[in-house]
Amino acid sequence: MEKLIEDFSFGLFFWQVLLFVGLIIVLKMVAWKPILKSVNDREQGIKDALASAEAARKEMHNLQADNQRILQEARLERDAMMKEAREIKEKMIADAKAEATAQGEKMIEQAKAAINSEKNAAMAELKNQVAGLSLEIAEKLLKNELSNQEAQTALVEKMLGDVKLN
Repeated sequence: MEKLIEDFSFGLFFWQVLLFVGLIIVLKMVAWKPILKSVNDREQGIKDALASAEAARKEMHNLQADNQRILQEARLERDAMMKEAREIKEKMIADAKAEATAQGEKMIEQAKAAINSEKNAAMAELKNQVAGLSLEIAEKLLKNELSNQEAQTALVEKMLGDVKLN
């Protein structure tokens, strides 16, 4: 280091400083502005990209929230439709049961009416047959009893006695 101090020359130092300052001025004019501009442009690009990424993230979050909301609405609508379908099914079953019950009761009533009609017809026929048989029996009895004269006279007297009693 002592050698540097002994060989020190102010003239050389002056020209070196002057060249250095000139080089800095030239670099500032020619190189620094484009370098700083590209660094600033790069920084702005990075900021814009970060802002875009943040906006995209927020948009994605909003879309997810919308998707969740739409999905929830769809589930609610599906549940409502299922409930309505169950209610319609139950109503149809109840209506079918009521109609079947009504038709069953109507058929029972018709069967009862048919049975009563058949019973009445059978009773009327039975009465007619009994009456016919009774007439036949009475006719045969009367023929037997009225075949002799004494029986005829006794029967006439008996009938006359019955008429007077009433």
